Amino acid sequence: MEPSAPSRRVTIVDVARHAQVSTTAVSKVLRNAYGASPEMRAKVRRAIDELGYRPHAGARGLRGQTYTIGVMLPDIRNPFFPEILDGITGSLEDTEYQVFLGPGGNGEKAEARVTEAMIDRRMDGIIMIAPVSPRTHLEQVASSVPTVVVGRHGSSPVYDTVVDDDVEGASLIVDHLAGLGHRRIAHIEHRETDPTRRAEMPNARRADGYRQAMRALGLAESIDVVSTSYTQEGGYKGAKELLARPRLPTAVFAGADIVAMGVLEAVAEAGLSVPGDISVAGYDNTTFAALGPISLTSVDQAGHEIGRNAARLLLERIADRRRPSVQVRLSPTLVPRRTTARPPE
Repeated sequence: MEPSAPSRRVTIVDVARHAQVSTTAVSKVLRNAYGASPEMRAKVRRAIDELGYRPHAGARGLRGQTYTIGVMLPDIRNPFFPEILDGITGSLEDTEYQVFLGPGGNGEKAEARVTEAMIDRRMDGIIMIAPVSPRTHLEQVASSVPTVVVGRHGSSPVYDTVVDDDVEGASLIVDHLAGLGHRRIAHIEHRETDPTRRAEMPNARRADGYRQAMRALGLAESIDVVSTSYTQEGGYKGAKELLARPRLPTAVFAGADIVAMGVLEAVAEAGLSVPGDISVAGYDNTTFAALGPISLTSVDQAGHEIGRNAARLLLERIADRRRPSVQVRLSPTLVPRRTTARPPE
């Protein structure tokens, strides 16, 4: 039996004939360009769906656009990052753009390898989520391709940024715990190893916000910070260190929800209860924070909104590389749940 001949790829000419419009009209619809009426767009979209047309990425790249966007994620195990990704993909679902993910691995070399691969594949834009690379590298990327940086404070003339007000978010937690009567409030932060980028990193801003809030409440003598990492293991190790203190804290502010999970594990292992013995609060308001058995008090920094803003800014920069850079800072909100309560008598 002879093998069947491969089916011919549907072309833009086929779409134009099927929709009874010109190839120029089809091109305008595919590029979301000005000049295509709603009726024409509907006819072309219907023809695309009926014929199963898919634009040829290689050919598009030769013409200047591939309609692909790269998203660099530092750690796929952190449950907050998918919230941002959902916001990005939701904003792009009615466009021709396809999102491709690349793991940054929480390291400069891995980030450079991923972003260089995205540039080499002629992606139209890149969104870098919580990058740890120095600003010089971020600006090198942005000089090659439209770029939006998420989760890094500061600004640059060549890329846009979207951040949460991390100082305010930390203050919300401390004020909440102090309002419940806590005075010995400890904080687990992510250890920042590079002092040159410290001012831009959200973990450092949250630690600064914690210290500022404690001082503002007259609790400077109770400031207690443990430096580990924004991982469950980091939260566990940090809590173990706090639980070894001669005088235990009555509340722990974990710098991220994933850190709080490790804190809860260590507290339970020590035979203590949350919030009966120790209150615990996180940051990010991830999906599992709202689960009934966990019910974690957390700061909501609107991950979906961060993603939507990142996608919007990237599309605007793709359309106009010369426009001034934009910095979006979102205001967090506190979501109290069952892991925080009044301190033990």
